Amino acid sequence: MDVSDNKPSKIIALAACAHPDDIEFMMAGTLLLLKKNGAEIHMWNLSSGHCGSNEFDAEKTSRVRWQEAQDSARLAGATIHPPITRDIDILYTKELIAQVSSVIRQVKPTILLVPSPQDYMEDHQTACRLLVTGAFTRNMRNYETDPPAEMYSDPVTIYHAMPHGFRDSMRRLVRAEMYVDICSVLRQKREMLACHKSQKEWLDTSQGIDAYLNLMESFAHTAGTMSGCFTCAEGWRRHAHWGYSSEDFDPLSETLGHLCHIDPNYKQSLG
Repeated sequence: MDVSDNKPSKIIALAACAHPDDIEFMMAGTLLLLKKNGAEIHMWNLSSGHCGSNEFDAEKTSRVRWQEAQDSARLAGATIHPPITRDIDILYTKELIAQVSSVIRQVKPTILLVPSPQDYMEDHQTACRLLVTGAFTRNMRNYETDPPAEMYSDPVTIYHAMPHGFRDSMRRLVRAEMYVDICSVLRQKREMLACHKSQKEWLDTSQGIDAYLNLMESFAHTAGTMSGCFTCAEGWRRHAHWGYSSEDFDPLSETLGHLCHIDPNYKQSLG
């Protein structure tokens, strides 16, 4: 499979996660900064989030959460794509791979922001696998997507967000390769997360008023501390380049410049 070495004339960023509100927790700051720096941005939750309520039935919960996701995307100035499955049904199947690949071929992202391959929840980890495979098949002429979408060979770089709480499923700390300074957009990121009112109200009852929003901000400050240079940040790890782009193609740090700090210790560990 050939991967074009030509750098795209326009940066297109697709942030994709398992559930409505996952993007807002760990990715939205970086996405907003990419938008401010001229990128076209897209958001996509693979699942409808139908299990995210003890008050509504599955159908109503799905409708409410889709509306909330659209409200958040509108605040960001992003194009949003509808879910393709339901909670706990995010499985690594040929049917879902074909659907994921179709969306990726239609969006043609230069930057693909995906969940961590290690996280506390299987939905998050499997969403990561589906998206990575979907990007890999973008230039396979004989791979059939659902619905059919034309293949393309432009380069794409995949960046993995930090797992929830910066820990893998075995509670081990996960450090980032690069950190993005999100202080200038933290307020807007909080407003995006607040669009998910059904989740906020649900957790307010059990965890205290605004605990949901405050947890997101605490994650941002933790990442800032881990960066050693920013007050609040989001952390990222870059996926291996084979099949996706040239080794030095790093459109995230190239686009964000001084707002992106690469941890020299992590880079050194790569050899």
